[in-house]
Order: sequence, then structure tokens, then C-alpha cells
Amino acid sequence: MGVYEGRGQLAKGIKQLMLRWSETRMSWDDAAARTFEKKYLEPLEIDLRNAVGAMDHMATLLNLIRRDCQ
Repeated sequence: MGVYEGRGQLAKGIKQLMLRWSETRMSWDDAAARTFEKKYLEPLEIDLRNAVGAMDHMATLLNLIRRDCQ
């Protein structure tokens, strides 16, 4: 799997996770849900978005390397 494919899957996963969480929050709205969101989901979403950005940067670098090697 290439960087672009992995990035696409990761971005799709983030979107699905946040959609499912929004659906869950409709029926689970208490202190435990808020704690779960703050403790686990918010940091995870930030980390995943940072990973997507890093993958974009890596793809750019790999394209430059390929071009230089031709």
C-alpha cells in the first residue's frame, strides 16, 4: 500500500469514527460520555489528523526523490 492509499484509508477512518461518535452521543449524553470524549477521542482525532498531514508531507518528499532518481 502506498502513502496515498494509506492516507485515504486513515482519513476515511477518522471521518467514520467521528460520525459514529456523533450518532452515539445522541443517546449517550452524560458525564462519562464527556470524559470519554475528552480523554480518548479528542486526542486521538488530533493525532490522526497530524498523521494525515505527515503522510501528505512524506508523499511530497517521495515524489521529489523519485523525480531526482530518474
